[in-house]
Amino acid sequence: MSYDVLVVGGGPAGLNAALVAGRQRRSVLLLDSGVPRNAPATEMHMLLSRDGFPPAELRRIGREQLAVYPGVEIREALVTTAETDGSGFVLTLGDGARVSGRKVIIATGQVDVLDQVEGLSELFGRGVYHCPFCHGWETRGRKLAVLGHEFPQVMQALYVADRFSHDVIVCTDGHPVPEQAAGKLAEAGIAVDETPVSRIEGKESEIRIVLADGRVLDRQAVYHRAPTRQHSPLAEQLGCRILPDGCVRVDEFQRTSVPGVYAAGDAARLEALPDALTFVVTGAADGARAAIWLEQELFRQDAGLGG
Repeated sequence: MSYDVLVVGGGPAGLNAALVAGRQRRSVLLLDSGVPRNAPATEMHMLLSRDGFPPAELRRIGREQLAVYPGVEIREALVTTAETDGSGFVLTLGDGARVSGRKVIIATGQVDVLDQVEGLSELFGRGVYHCPFCHGWETRGRKLAVLGHEFPQVMQALYVADRFSHDVIVCTDGHPVPEQAAGKLAEAGIAVDETPVSRIEGKESEIRIVLADGRVLDRQAVYHRAPTRQHSPLAEQLGCRILPDGCVRVDEFQRTSVPGVYAAGDAARLEALPDALTFVVTGAADGARAAIWLEQELFRQDAGLGG
């Protein structure tokens, strides 16, 4: 069977894309590897009517609502390769099965590449946070640390100190603080500790940063703005243009540089934006936008109005 739309990724962007396309009576196959970026998080924020909602519950409800539309099929599967054929696209799944479709929406998201500090990955999303937009309100008035030595990581300390806490320390894990940041941190009264970090331990609201010299910094939350990489190689396999930060370049219609391939959510951004907006609400909006314009493209093609 060939589908009108192949959606790769079952997070907010992919689910909303499948919902919009299904409501237009398109045949849709949603392929979900089951490894969402926000899996460690117990809460999500900034989504009207669902502020503080568990991300896993949002995905469950999304799937439940998709079941109303007979044209939408959900399959638990990892997509390993993607290629074009004469009429559309062919995806190969982890079990060797191949599926085809006229259009593709890549909503596979990104992966956080954490610093190699013992205990960091175990606490990421549960006391160690990536984003003050998502978690700043919950950490207001607390003793905070910012872990990292790259300029964007260190500058995060200025933001959380201005918005949420007067007790912030930067831990650079053995690296010197960037010269262009040192003065700003000093002006703001933000302490910097360049001692290597041996490990991070504890639990949410009770975090201990153990330094190589034996000292322990007791903090109530840690921010770590980790760099990211694409969760899936599919966009690159299809020849989509990739921006220097690893995001798939899309236009205002969520179209990639490859005709018939759209991208939505964390995986993609407009070239004019300095960073991808990696929020649940923007991912869902991207998914809807991609599906709406993809539907218009399919309609024009089927009606002989041009692509």
